[in-house]
Amino acid sequence: MTAVADVTTTKMTYHKQDKPITQQTSNHGFCSMVLLTLGHFISDFYNNFLPGLLPAIIAGLGMSLTTSGLLVMVYAITSSITQPFLGYYMDKNGYSWLILFTFPASALFICTTSLVPNIPVLFVFVILAGIGSALFHPLGSSMMGKITPLAHKGIAIALFIGGGNVGFAIAPAVVIYFIFQYGLDSLPWLVIPAFALTIAYYVKNIHRIPIAGPYNQTNAPTPVWYKSRSIIKLNAVMGLRSWAHVAIPTFLPVWIGQQGQPPTLAANMITVFLVGGAIGSVIGGYLGDRFGRKNTILWSLFLCVPALFLFLNSSVTVPSASILLFISGATLLSAMPSSVVWAQEMMPDNAAMASGMMMGFAYGLGGLGTAITGAMADLTGLHFAFLFLLVPLVFSIPLTYSIPQK
Repeated sequence: MTAVADVTTTKMTYHKQDKPITQQTSNHGFCSMVLLTLGHFISDFYNNFLPGLLPAIIAGLGMSLTTSGLLVMVYAITSSITQPFLGYYMDKNGYSWLILFTFPASALFICTTSLVPNIPVLFVFVILAGIGSALFHPLGSSMMGKITPLAHKGIAIALFIGGGNVGFAIAPAVVIYFIFQYGLDSLPWLVIPAFALTIAYYVKNIHRIPIAGPYNQTNAPTPVWYKSRSIIKLNAVMGLRSWAHVAIPTFLPVWIGQQGQPPTLAANMITVFLVGGAIGSVIGGYLGDRFGRKNTILWSLFLCVPALFLFLNSSVTVPSASILLFISGATLLSAMPSSVVWAQEMMPDNAAMASGMMMGFAYGLGGLGTAITGAMADLTGLHFAFLFLLVPLVFSIPLTYSIPQK
């Protein structure tokens, strides 16, 4: 029997083979939400280790910048673009137990890249770490959707996404500090949080939350994704949004440096952008529950375009620039929770795949767009390349409007 947990009911029963698990739903739902949010924090924490590690790896293995770029691309493919494909098989077969392997795989392989003897082994370790991250995202977001009442799915997914954003934001600073204080060879000690959380998942039976089966207990047939114009359009919208979200923190330090400003200002501005995104994702989830997924995405895009335009045409040293960058980050990420829940509602039997499309594949598309931004910056200058980011954002507004609400 496939059970969909609801914190408003009194009890729920999960079955694994012939052994039932009966738990108090309110306690299980809250505890599971906390653990899944913490899991996204840990997963994205390890997911963003590579930028902080690259300088040390390049020096240790004598790696060229071209090879370094290829390493980042391979990691992006395995950790992001594979998510909907992995989610598809999880929807069909369950595989909830795989979540117990996601944190150890991500942590172990990314933390031991400092010890690899050569570049081919480095690529293997990075691929395995990426797969661990790719597995967690559709699993975790699908589980969050299963244990949350329909009226609060937006805020639940928002908290889940916000946890990941915080982990992603602090990872490079933690890695650089740890290496500076204790040395590169001590990095494997950072696997401890991953294994500790895995034990908590096992004790609390997170790995037994069923993910196969309908997302919202309806009997409505799920359309095949490639025959659904709505899901394809929504994925395109989130890919266009991700273009700006990935390109801005990637090239912002370079742009600020070109203006003669110190690296510390660039670091502070990136923090402002990422913190804005974390807060905006939570607010966006709440607004999605209150005013609808489509309306929330539309208004986030409407607000983002002028805020980003004003930031790009202001001096980065004035206080208003930080406020505008914060708003840009908040509005860009506020669309994410609504997109995940909306995609899951469009594909009720493929919630994990839908999550992978919105959180992974769309982010990978944003990475491809960032490569275009970099090439454009070489030809026209970084300021014009940044301004061009407004074009996909503006184009995504009528594209979102054309998606039917139901």
